[in-house]
Amino acid sequence: MSIEIKQITKYYGNQKALSEVTFTVNRGEMLGFLGPNGAGKSTLMKIITGYLPASAGEVFINGQKVTVENVELRRLTGYLPENNPLYTDLYVAEYLDIVAGFYRLGKRSRRIHEMIGLTGLEKEQHKKIGQLSKGYRQRVGLAQALIHDPEVLILDEPTTGLDPNQLSEIRNLISDISREKTVILSSHILNEIEAICQRVVIINQGKLVADSRIEELKSDNLTGLQQVRVVFDKKITRDQLQEIQGVADAILDTSGWIIKAAGPTDIRPEVFRFAVENNLVILEMSEKQQNLESIFRQLTH
Repeated sequence: MSIEIKQITKYYGNQKALSEVTFTVNRGEMLGFLGPNGAGKSTLMKIITGYLPASAGEVFINGQKVTVENVELRRLTGYLPENNPLYTDLYVAEYLDIVAGFYRLGKRSRRIHEMIGLTGLEKEQHKKIGQLSKGYRQRVGLAQALIHDPEVLILDEPTTGLDPNQLSEIRNLISDISREKTVILSSHILNEIEAICQRVVIINQGKLVADSRIEELKSDNLTGLQQVRVVFDKKITRDQLQEIQGVADAILDTSGWIIKAAGPTDIRPEVFRFAVENNLVILEMSEKQQNLESIFRQLTH
């Protein structure tokens, strides 16, 4: 089930929170949705789920237009909000029974049992939600988002505030349950996005600034200038490397030389020619890839 976001704009009074945001999430894809605080991520997620109207633009889920009034379309969508609002005075199973009632599910007891098993809540199901740790509360939130077996899953910061063990458990859980669903996952933990998503969309100040597969984004130098990591078998100087045609600078670090291009041309052939002319053996040469964190900083700083 695909999601199409077309020219979404949202105003809060005179303040523009989103500006003509457009992208598509393909059927069965897990999309990482990134942006700094205040970028408009949660606003867009609420618009996608139909909880908030857009000022302009349209969202379609499987070809059906999302509106606040289209309640039936919400049956196709599971939503875990950022703050995971729960009724803390209710028992886990009691709360899930109420949620199942909202969707008018048949065989509710069986479905609740399935969700408790899927999200690892067996030992906690007879406790009140207020007695649970942050990690288990997140599991309850995931259970409520999944209880009606939606085809689309919208997760807004599902791992916020978790310790490393809880984070790993919830990450693995999300990865497992998302294999047959279309998922939009928002998170500030960028290595988490790298671990379980293949594609990311980044927004900043309400505008889309990147939409790409992670590997393509990491291999594409955002400055437009190539950087190559090279290890030679002999010592050479920075001045020697700067004499290579097309090279702007060279920096020696613990793993070799980082050679920076002066223009858009691939400098690797010239580096290889330099090695041959100086009787050097290239032990290693590769384009330097940026990590997702450095890319995020460049696009949103």
